[in-house]
Amino acid sequence: MSRPVNPVGRGMGFTLIELLVAMAILAIVMAIAIPSYTTYVTRSNRTEGKAILMNTAQALERCFTRYNAYDSDECNVSFPVDSENDHYQMAAGNQTIDAATYTLTAVPQGSQATNDTECANFTLTHNGTRGVSGSGDVEDCW
Repeated sequence: MSRPVNPVGRGMGFTLIELLVAMAILAIVMAIAIPSYTTYVTRSNRTEGKAILMNTAQALERCFTRYNAYDSDECNVSFPVDSENDHYQMAAGNQTIDAATYTLTAVPQGSQATNDTECANFTLTHNGTRGVSGSGDVEDCW
């Protein structure tokens, strides 16, 4: 097999202009894709905060059912509670638990704390009231 002959007499390949155009297109695509991906990851990490709130609330409700108090010494609910991938934590100082009520707060940790200013802390009370401490809407965050 013979190699194709270039009729113009130049070597086959890309010119510098063609490479620069390709790099510019790639830079534009990356400038759009990276922030979108970061936002997606931040929003998906919120599920960890909501999960530890719901799990702890469920344990407190079982405690109330058995001992008629959320803060009974017989309950095995202890703090701090870390989420599976350490994106959220429920520390003892952030929780309010007495015999008849509780308010749980999940605080973002690490990169989640710096990336998620929209929702920030998640809260959940004994009557199911959900809240956030950030600038976002509760319905959008939860």
